Amino acid sequence: MKIIPETLRGGSALAEDYIQGTGRASDLYEYNVLHADAYAQRAKWLDKTGHLRLNRKDIVACLRIYNEKYNSYEAVRASLDRLESPDALVVAGGQQSGLFTGPMLVIYKAATLIKAAREAEERLGRPVIPVFWIAGEDHDWDEVNHTYVMANDPQAVKIKLNKQPERRSSVSAIKVEAVEWKQAIADIEQSLPDSEHKADIMRMIENGLTDSYGLSEAFAKLLGLLFGTYGLVLLDSADPSLRKLEASVFKQLVQHNDELEQAYRTTAARIVDYGYHLQADVHEGGANLFYIHEDERLLLFKKAGLFTDRHGLVVFTVDELLEEIDRHPERFSNNVLTRPLMQDSLFPVLASVLGLGEIAYWAITRDAFGVLEMQMPILLPRMSFTLVEPGVEKHMLKYELSFGQVRDGLEERKKQWIATQDQLGMQDQFSGAKEAFVRMYEPLVQQTGLIEKGLLPLGETNRDKILAQIAYLEAKVQEALLRQNETALRQWDRIEWSLFPFGQPQERAYTIYHFLNRHGLSLIDMIMSVPLDLTGTHRVIYV
Repeated sequence: MKIIPETLRGGSALAEDYIQGTGRASDLYEYNVLHADAYAQRAKWLDKTGHLRLNRKDIVACLRIYNEKYNSYEAVRASLDRLESPDALVVAGGQQSGLFTGPMLVIYKAATLIKAAREAEERLGRPVIPVFWIAGEDHDWDEVNHTYVMANDPQAVKIKLNKQPERRSSVSAIKVEAVEWKQAIADIEQSLPDSEHKADIMRMIENGLTDSYGLSEAFAKLLGLLFGTYGLVLLDSADPSLRKLEASVFKQLVQHNDELEQAYRTTAARIVDYGYHLQADVHEGGANLFYIHEDERLLLFKKAGLFTDRHGLVVFTVDELLEEIDRHPERFSNNVLTRPLMQDSLFPVLASVLGLGEIAYWAITRDAFGVLEMQMPILLPRMSFTLVEPGVEKHMLKYELSFGQVRDGLEERKKQWIATQDQLGMQDQFSGAKEAFVRMYEPLVQQTGLIEKGLLPLGETNRDKILAQIAYLEAKVQEALLRQNETALRQWDRIEWSLFPFGQPQERAYTIYHFLNRHGLSLIDMIMSVPLDLTGTHRVIYV
């Protein structure tokens, strides 16, 4: 295994400045991730503020039930036993529940959680538990109902659940029928090439999907199959049992809603004033809470002292909303700005593992933590990888292509390479022929116009037709040249589709199961053996 740090395009300037300790980002976060004493400072604050969080034993009891059902591993039970200890801390992070665990970045986030918790435990000399937060309360079905597998063509094959919910329900509440799971399993089996590992991988997928109620349940099972032996604790933010415990926090979010809104708006304005781009919307009058009405997740707003949705389907006074929380806490859920507050109300969060975009939008929440007398935790960037398989590496060496050149786009380089295969210099010959023809024919056309004006446009038309015929033959020669180099061009395509499908990083498109099929479950152990890097550096792994 060879690991080389590389640069990726894009990202968030705010997140980059936070990670590197540059610009004015430090004013927007509680802790400096680069500070040697950050962990100790955060742990000291957490030890003094246990009264701000929900009862630890109640939370652990709830997690035991959930994990025993979907993530039943001895290492997970041990993690939960340790979490009950009064001095135990948590490294948390999460993602929406996607088909076949969604894109590979989910796997890298889980690995970062586990490794960061281990490192923190060594540094602090006390238990630190990795907890993965499955955002099952989210309702963006179209974002999570599909994934991509690398095909042999080469191209990316899209696998999608055909389920079309009638309402904007939470993903965890959307039932996927057995026939739909069966089709998804058949689709991925057909897309994955035969390999020595395929039977094991398909059994894993079948165990995760078969009999699962919906995407969140299947996601939890598959993530557990990959990381349960490492002690990764899972929770579903839409778990009704968890919702009951969270009722008091939802009440605080309602009672302090105006203060929270002001905090979000003030911080958002400061972020823009510092020259950064906002990664999340801060709506005027936004309650930053959702209410589930007739299976539809409605975003609440404040209007004339009332809480309502955009279309007025539900209307509550403050007292009525508080009473509804008491009666039906399962009907409430967070948005991206209140979820961090809920997470820190549940756990003694030492650090939260986030993607760059998440780090950027978390900045909006800093002052909101203070409204509830809390502090934003340390934010850690998840590890970021591109996996380069032996065949792809071989092709890159053959055509002398670096990772950066692939990242920046291969089209121009591919054209240049094709041109070098024209050993007869046909392109130059055609260019010369067209120039010579025009040079000889143009004076003749002009002279015809002196004999009779009507002959000039006729001559020009004739000239253009002859040039078009030459261009036609040139195109046919080019097509023949491409056919002669078809195998090589497929290798170029293989490089591009493997590393940057659709022009985006591999980790944002493909499911990990393409690579597990080729390399087996030992690939997870390999990822876990990669040294922890919390500097946001992207690394290319030649497997």
